[in-house]
Amino acid sequence: MKTLIILVFLSVCSSITSQWLPDVRFTNHPDSSLTSPNNARCIIASGSTIHATWNDNRDGNYEIYYKRSTDDGVTWGSDTRLTTDNAASQRPSLAVSGNFVHMVWNDRISNEEIYYKQSTNSGLTWGSGIRLTNDPNLSTYPSIAAYSNLVVTAWGENRDGNYEIYYKRSTDYGITWGADTRLTNDAAVSLQACVVFTGSTLHISWHDNRNSNDEVYYRRSTDGGLTWEAEVRITTLPGASFFASMHAAGNLVLIAWVENSDGNPEIYSRRSTDLGITWEANVRHTNNASISIRPTVSITGSNIHLVYQDNVDGNDEIYYRVSTNSGQSFSSSLRLSNDTAHSVYPCHTVSDAGIHAVWRDFRDGNWEVYYKRNPTGNLVNIQVLSNELPASFSLSQNYPNPFNPVTNIEFAIPKPSMVKLVIYDIQGRIIETIVNGELSAGNYKADWDASNYSSGVYFYKLESEGFTETKKMLMIK
Repeated sequence: MKTLIILVFLSVCSSITSQWLPDVRFTNHPDSSLTSPNNARCIIASGSTIHATWNDNRDGNYEIYYKRSTDDGVTWGSDTRLTTDNAASQRPSLAVSGNFVHMVWNDRISNEEIYYKQSTNSGLTWGSGIRLTNDPNLSTYPSIAAYSNLVVTAWGENRDGNYEIYYKRSTDYGITWGADTRLTNDAAVSLQACVVFTGSTLHISWHDNRNSNDEVYYRRSTDGGLTWEAEVRITTLPGASFFASMHAAGNLVLIAWVENSDGNPEIYSRRSTDLGITWEANVRHTNNASISIRPTVSITGSNIHLVYQDNVDGNDEIYYRVSTNSGQSFSSSLRLSNDTAHSVYPCHTVSDAGIHAVWRDFRDGNWEVYYKRNPTGNLVNIQVLSNELPASFSLSQNYPNPFNPVTNIEFAIPKPSMVKLVIYDIQGRIIETIVNGELSAGNYKADWDASNYSSGVYFYKLESEGFTETKKMLMIK
């Protein structure tokens, strides 16, 4: 006898924080392997494909390496070396748009410059690298973002006698690039730009010391980087504010940074719910006498994930907090790494079915990259903020009829858009893709026959433009 019971999976913080799997050693050789600073994203997801990059010196100097998972982090491909010169290649940053994967990094072939390369087939193969900056001064700490055919990278450069934020953009998926454009103009040091897209709106954050101590600033462009609105000073406390990381989704933008106004570095954040026009009050995330630094943030619908480094337990470890109500409140801190060595420089991303974190770890006697995932951490009831009417989504079931284990999944699409309907298991593995293509506006029904599957927990996830929703089913035979 087969019985199917449908349950809605609610946005409960304990469900998200409790499902982290054990650490996985991501690199394995006697030389140092390093993740990037928190202004850059060295791990990023597109659907169930996870892209990760780092630099290590297994070749006698630091080179950029890459690998990917196509099953939401369950398995990973082999390491792929992406740079082959005799200079140090460091600080890689990733962005994804469709099947295009974009990467920028620092290279010291002549002096420190920004280089770029792309994959047009979701990381399977990579083209040759091109040099984006060409100046006798240093160009450093790059960050990259992509939306459709638009690709933008930003960095800090001292061609003007002090470090300023520069950026450049491509309108053809990274094939050709426009001129360098100076974004800041003051006598201070401006560094660690972070860029993200929400549609064609481009957001950038950085820190500079024009006010005699470091502060975090923000600007936005509503036309993909052609023109820019005025700067907004995000931080106003008397201490230094630095190491900013930013993410955006829908109308929600959140910047997290390190603040030492409390006598020691603590993690703070601010959010905007109107695409960066106005900003709410500070939220303090850590409160201890230890050093809390290098926050990274991700937003998916009403979920905000925060991963950071803290030595509150006597050595540097990686910690995690989550908000399931768009940042109105956050869970307590959860320790992700747990060994006697230092765990530092975290980065994370959110995929279709989970959260994925990487960091540098010294537990093996040298710096290695470690990886950890939460396969159900993003499977909550999510509605992405959108100006469009969202799709509707409902489940019905022939229960209690034990002879027909077919689940009827009904959904409505308010406008023509790409739609994907996927079934996952509890480990985040894709069981079956029921719908994957462009649909016109209308009401739809898809059926899943579960007669060939064993008892357990399964998830139905619907994605359409500006909308994601997941529901949970417990199947008992």
